[in-house]
Amino acid sequence: MRISTRLILIGTVAACAPMLPEPPLPLLPQPETSQPTTPTTPPPSTTPPTTDAAPDQAGFDGWKQGFLDRHGGARRAEYERELAGLGPDPTVIRLDGNQPEFSRPAGAYVQNAVTPGRIAQAKQLSDRVPWAVVQRFGVPTEILLAIWAQESAFGQVQGDFDVIRSLATLAYDGRRRDWAEGQLKNALDIVIDGRRARSGLKGSWAGAMGQTQFMPDNYLRLGIDQDGDGRVDIWGSDADALASAANLLDQAGWKRGQTWGYEVILPDNFDYGLAEGPRHDWAFWSARGVRLAQGGMPNDAEQAEGATILLPQGARGPAFLALPNHYVIRRYNNSVSYALAIGLTADGIQGKPGLTRTWPDDAPLSRDQRIGTQRALTSMGYDTQGIDGIIGANTRAALRQWQIDTGRLADGYLTAELADELIRMAR
Repeated sequence: MRISTRLILIGTVAACAPMLPEPPLPLLPQPETSQPTTPTTPPPSTTPPTTDAAPDQAGFDGWKQGFLDRHGGARRAEYERELAGLGPDPTVIRLDGNQPEFSRPAGAYVQNAVTPGRIAQAKQLSDRVPWAVVQRFGVPTEILLAIWAQESAFGQVQGDFDVIRSLATLAYDGRRRDWAEGQLKNALDIVIDGRRARSGLKGSWAGAMGQTQFMPDNYLRLGIDQDGDGRVDIWGSDADALASAANLLDQAGWKRGQTWGYEVILPDNFDYGLAEGPRHDWAFWSARGVRLAQGGMPNDAEQAEGATILLPQGARGPAFLALPNHYVIRRYNNSVSYALAIGLTADGIQGKPGLTRTWPDDAPLSRDQRIGTQRALTSMGYDTQGIDGIIGANTRAALRQWQIDTGRLADGYLTAELADELIRMAR
């Protein structure tokens, strides 16, 4: 499914945040679409990396006047005061344009995120999640702990960029102007309304803030003053940060009493063309020989839900039954790898056993391989709905259809070897 429009209500708050297993991850989560899924996270750039050369201050000042004309309104003088003397941040421009050269397989991401050390630390901090938050929003303690760990290493690494300068830089740079200007206006309002001092409005290079890496719009709409001190402090208050995250997940549709999903075992004759397709209830999957890897069955409520089979690394890797709460986690960050990391970390905190199948040690895909594959499939009549180097749902669907038409196992998974073959075929 291609998601190119901006969803209402909830923002993807974390794709720009530091991802910090032990040691910190060097890469961001792999995006699942080529456009932002919400008004919070900028779409990935496909432009070549830039340097830290000094940006054009005159051009920035011209953009700033345009911003004030478009958005200042009754607050123009106050916005102008906060933006006075501001220049673009060359580091933000470089990070925005510098996409990873290689796309990591899901297993590499998950294994780097779901570690015994992280799970042990989360268990030690479980009493920091207010029980009142769990009762109010219905989001389990272990899910909130997993998000807290993934977003900021339990509040230890929140980013020290000036959020207003970062968002102004992204708006000036132009690729994400509408999104960035909206977020900038919200950030300015946070300061002008006295919700947070300008000196304390710190976050990631793309403006994600606090222990749970909220963008300014989500801070304003979904932030919770859980500790009752009269302000929403997602930077310094564990309770506020975790309650705000729980509110986001609740508003996104978290289903109480249900888990995010299960590892499953597929039968030898499984129709892989069904994977990542329409959602079906447990009776449908069970009738096709799918069983839970650890035995047993989903609970009654879960059995009635529509669920999808996910194959993050194809037929050779672990398979998962993704329930609705998996997709709620992806409203926080629209990445299969991210959502699996959260779910599996939460399982570990609960003491559930690990995966029964190991992740294949697949080579990463270069950008040339990803773009070359999309061009090859499109040229052969399998539309990937864009050639952007992002192997998301559209590209996987096109690849799966090509696999079906050529009599191959249709798991929709692109390996480096298959990418090279497709590129050769299209020459």
